[in-house]
Amino acid sequence: MAEKTANSVKEELAKKAESTAGTNKLKRSMSIADLIKAMAPEIKKALPEVITPERFTRMALSALNTTPKLQECTQMSFLAALMNAAQLGLEPNTPLGQAYLIPFNNKGTMECQFQIGYKGLIDLGYRNPQMQIISAQAVYENDEFEYELGLNPKLEHRPALRDRGELRLFYGLFKLVNGGFGFEVMSKEAVDAYAKEYSKAFDSSFSPWKTSYEAMAKKTVIKQALKYAPIKADFRRALSTDETIKNEIAEDMAEIHGEDIFDVAYTEQTA
Repeated sequence: MAEKTANSVKEELAKKAESTAGTNKLKRSMSIADLIKAMAPEIKKALPEVITPERFTRMALSALNTTPKLQECTQMSFLAALMNAAQLGLEPNTPLGQAYLIPFNNKGTMECQFQIGYKGLIDLGYRNPQMQIISAQAVYENDEFEYELGLNPKLEHRPALRDRGELRLFYGLFKLVNGGFGFEVMSKEAVDAYAKEYSKAFDSSFSPWKTSYEAMAKKTVIKQALKYAPIKADFRRALSTDETIKNEIAEDMAEIHGEDIFDVAYTEQTA
């Protein structure tokens, strides 16, 4: 059913692009605001009820103002990335750090990559009613830190009140309402190696890894910790949109195949 819906929206967009009549013909020279106006019927169908086309336009203009390089991206990849954010209820390219629209040189073409931020991941995680706590922290060399794995796992962290020293590692944890919990610990070197392997935008000057390193490292360890949590299907679908480039919009963006999908091999587990 979702595939059929995605196809119907795709067909409408194709018809719209091919149309030569009227003032709403799509042109490469169109501004993003004009493009959104021209595609208003299709965009309205794909937006969640809580976000109007007007707000969608404001989100687009705000992102373009924050990151002017996005204006060089293909129009559809930008709209698709923005639609990903809108459908997840995350504000992109703001100080909130919920999500990012990143200009990415994809095989010689400047396209827009969608990326969930650290706070966006936490927000999505808390939509699971079984979740009581989701957290991540950075550990420095002068902090007191100890952890154990096995049948009696333990995690203790006492941050130094001053002169914490150099950054050593990160950990992410979750606790469920029934008392179950899990955590993951990664050294700074392990986080960097992981990011370089799974995020093609890691070396981009527009990547949040450059502007919000600790937040992205915390996101990484939380994603690893949540592998042990009872992940719901909607959360898994949200993760499937992370770090993707898409060139279509649909009523369910998770149904659209992305050109680049990293680290989404999560399975739904039972508590």
